[in-house]
Amino acid sequence: MREKFVQLVDKAATNHELTKDELVYVLQPETDAEKNLLFKKADEVRKKYCGEGVHLRGIVEFSNICERNCLYCGLRKDNHKLNRYRIPDDEIFETAQKAASLGYKTIVLQSGEDSWYTTERLCEIIRKIKKHLDVAVTLCIGERSYEEYKELKNAGADRYLLKHETANQTLYKRLHPGMSFNERLKRLNWLKEIGFQVGSGNIIGLPYQTIEDLADDILLMKKINVDMAGIGPFIPHKATPIGNFPAGTLDLTLRVVACARLLMPDIHLPATTAVGTIDPYGREKALKCGANVVMPNITPQKYRKDYEIYPNKICIGEKPEHCRGCIQKRIESIGRFVAEGYGHRIRSSLQG
Repeated sequence: MREKFVQLVDKAATNHELTKDELVYVLQPETDAEKNLLFKKADEVRKKYCGEGVHLRGIVEFSNICERNCLYCGLRKDNHKLNRYRIPDDEIFETAQKAASLGYKTIVLQSGEDSWYTTERLCEIIRKIKKHLDVAVTLCIGERSYEEYKELKNAGADRYLLKHETANQTLYKRLHPGMSFNERLKRLNWLKEIGFQVGSGNIIGLPYQTIEDLADDILLMKKINVDMAGIGPFIPHKATPIGNFPAGTLDLTLRVVACARLLMPDIHLPATTAVGTIDPYGREKALKCGANVVMPNITPQKYRKDYEIYPNKICIGEKPEHCRGCIQKRIESIGRFVAEGYGHRIRSSLQG
């Protein structure tokens, strides 16, 4: 192994700091031995700061209607082949209730950017869940105003996931027609200010993306001091303008996950559904590279196939109870266990 590589990985594992140039270097191991060292050190940092428990977040994909036109997403408004749906409010609650009965301690309410769901309507759903169920609530519903975010927080929402997708501003503009990278960052800062636990994240393997971009992604999330980072591979969708580009690889995704863990030791890092889609054991592999969260789909089966951000998503046909048992077995197969509690970030003394 290269001495410089070993030294930088040790530095990251100990001090949780690297310059951009150093991070670019560590993101590019040249041998299996170097890669295994990176993954091993990330796993050790995860164990030290987050323990052996894996937190489960049950995702309810309650609307696949989106007013945006992001070039990589199958939910984009110009995809007229997609069967659109909105889950009725009562059914959203019933889905959350079923998930809570299966032991989920976090419910993630996720949708396209669908303004039909007014803040008032969303607040009613959140209040009902928080009143009747002993769970944390995460929202993933896109860009809204400061006042709307504040109302959602006051209704009881605990966390908000708003991925920045790429820190390359030119690439961001190219992939997000009519959207602004600075507006996205502004909202991430608003969410922190309001008191949400904030998640961001990026896509690995986007067209025109570089290793330097990926280093910037990690450093941006560290600067924001995110509580969670969702890192997953680009999976092309044929009904999008970039559907013919190659997919992101599991190997590069795992390297980014590992480096994110080294630099942000106490945050939550999901083994995403996307890594499980491109590799049957992708989630287990991510859990061995620093991840400590899994986000099973608890959306009612009749809607799942139509929440097609990318094609061939796993677990479309599984019932929630089967999925819950399956993921527990997978977690236990690598010597870990399903964590109890809500899974709030426990900040280390390093993070203030």
